[in-house]
Order: sequence, then C-alpha cells, then structure tokens
Amino acid sequence: MKKTLLIVLSAVLAFQLSAQNLNPIKSRSVATNTFWANWFISAGGQYNAAYTSQEVSEVKFNPFRPTRGEFGFHVAIGKWFTPSIGLRTQWEGLWNKNVVNPNFRPSYTYFNLHEDLLLNLSNLFCGYNPRRVWNFIPWAGIGFMRNMTYNINEMSYNMGLTNQFRLTDRLYAYFDLHVTAVRGRFDAARHALPDAWESHKTGALRHWDKQLGIAVGLTFQLGKNRWDAVPDVEAITAMNEEQIEALNATIAELQEELDNRQANSAESEGTPAPAEVRTDTVWMAPPLSVFFELGEARLERGKDLVALKELADFANQHHATLVVTGYADSQTGDASLNLQLSQQRAAAVADELEKMGIDRSRIVSIAAGGVDTLSPFFYNRRATVQLK
Repeated sequence: MKKTLLIVLSAVLAFQLSAQNLNPIKSRSVATNTFWANWFISAGGQYNAAYTSQEVSEVKFNPFRPTRGEFGFHVAIGKWFTPSIGLRTQWEGLWNKNVVNPNFRPSYTYFNLHEDLLLNLSNLFCGYNPRRVWNFIPWAGIGFMRNMTYNINEMSYNMGLTNQFRLTDRLYAYFDLHVTAVRGRFDAARHALPDAWESHKTGALRHWDKQLGIAVGLTFQLGKNRWDAVPDVEAITAMNEEQIEALNATIAELQEELDNRQANSAESEGTPAPAEVRTDTVWMAPPLSVFFELGEARLERGKDLVALKELADFANQHHATLVVTGYADSQTGDASLNLQLSQQRAAAVADELEKMGIDRSRIVSIAAGGVDTLSPFFYNRRATVQLK
C-alpha cells in the first residue's frame, strides 16, 4: 500500500511539473553562429552625382541632375557577426563625371573598393525577427579609390543608409543612399581651374571631391542565415529548484500520511508501531537539467550547484541512486566528438555529486551522445540527473 501510494503521488507531481513551460528563452538574445553562417552576397546598379572640390556651389534641389551623374554597378560580399553588426567588402565603379570642364573630358573611369561596418538598427532596437519585412541599416567604411583615366590613387571615405526589404527567407531587395569623399585632386580638375583643393582645410567641403549616390540591388543569404534564441538558463535553473522543493514537500506530506496510517493500523491491532519500516521505493520525478556552453563540460553556474546540492541531500536522506545522463547537440560537431563531450558532461556532474557526499556506487553515468530531442537545438547541451 505504501509503495503504491508513493508511486501514484509522485506520478501526479511529475505530470504537474512537465505541464510547465520548461523552455523559457531570452527575447532579445541569440546564440552565436559558426564562422561560415550568415554570409551574404549583393549586386546591383547605381547612379552617382559628382561634386568637385573646385566648385563654389554645393548640392542644390536636384542633386542627381544629368549634368552631374553617371551610371555604374557594384558587387559585395559580407557577413553578419550578430543580428545587428556586420562587415562588408564592396567594389563599385565604373564611370564618373568631370563637372568642371566636361568639354575637356566629360567623364573618367574609376573604381572604389571599400570595407564597411554595417549596423542593423531594426534588430538593435526592435529585437531580432527573421521575418521582418523592412530593415534599416546605416553603414560607414574606408577604402581604396583609383582614377584609372588619370592614374590617381587615394583613400576613400564612405557612408550610407540602406533600406532592406525581405522577399524570401534568403533573398532581399535594397535601396541605398550613400556619399563618398576623396581628396580633391582625385578628379584632376585642378588642371582646368587654378582654385585647387589644397587651399582649403580638410574640414571644408571644398577640400574634397564628393560623390552622392543612389543604388538598388539584391542580396542573397548564404549558409545558415538565422539566429537561434538563447535559453534563459537562470529561469530554467530556478524552475528546477522549484521542482526539487515541490518534490521534497510532497515526500514529506506522503511520509506523514504513511506514518499516520501505520500508527492507526498498530492501534487497531493492539500492538505498538514499529520504530522503522523499510519499503522499496520507486522514484518518479522530472529530471534536473544542468546546461553547458558550446563545447564545454564545466559546471560554473552557482544556481546549478545549489540545485544539485539539494538533490544530493535528498538522495542521501533516502539512500536513493542517481542516474546522470550527458548529452550534446547533434547540429554541431561529429558523432564521435559529441559522444566524448556527453561522457565528459556526465562525468563532471557525477564528480560534483560525489563531492556532495553521494557514494560513487549510487551514481550511474550514461553518455547519450549528440541528440536533437529539444528545441531550440542548443537546449540539448546538458546533463540530466534523476532519482532511480
């Protein structure tokens, strides 16, 4: 009777705990991807309006009027290191206007190779959303710019604003406004007019040759292009602690009920209650999970150790056996590496339990290798501890 009652009540407790949300996540945090994830390539056309350092007038109502502009194209490759921060290498050219003396030579050929820092403000301020239709991405960078007509090389300074629009999970269209500044000798206009750029300080607009550009194109995402949410390990640990406390409370109530039943039975039979009654106990309770970082098998979180200590004390009090099962996530690493990692994680937890007073003969260690039983996949980087 005692064994049956213990099984029933423990099963009820396990059902109640399993009905809770055991997978809370951090809404504004994501897991780090591998180096080969989140790459992209872009290509498109652009229209550049030239403003030379020789001009007195600056940008007017129509900055892209035909007397200033030339069409060109660009290609780029880049990578997002987080949902908000990325780097891009872009090549662009091929023609630009000579606006000071177009009769002398109306245009010249050039290219601009620059490295840019990208900042996705939509993800930064509104949180990562892979299905967001519009992303606002300012960027800035420096590069190497060559006037191939006049054999002039200079550093270029570039900045712009990109509006990116989602077409599919991997394909995006974009509309970009940008400006490029390069030292005033770049367009060779000083050969036409004596008012050269050297007479103006670097902080003045007339020190620089400038390009105001508008671009459109497509971006294609390469490899893994999504970021996975990060589990809220503190919340999960707190829930495990609550489970242990609930289990202890239920066992205490059950023990009191059994003692009362034993005392009543002894009184009804006219015999004294025995000092101690030994019963075979079957433990049915949810396992305690201890989570690990990618590729790690070290226990570092204080709350994990607290939860383990409570479970160890309970196991010692009831002479229970503990089963420790180590896991790795199957999406990273090969099968042999994941098996070894799961063994190390199980051993790390078993060693800690032994330090807490559990005899090694009452610890069963199991290595489950790489699995994909929980979602998101990085929840599988764990070890579980369960009463047997």
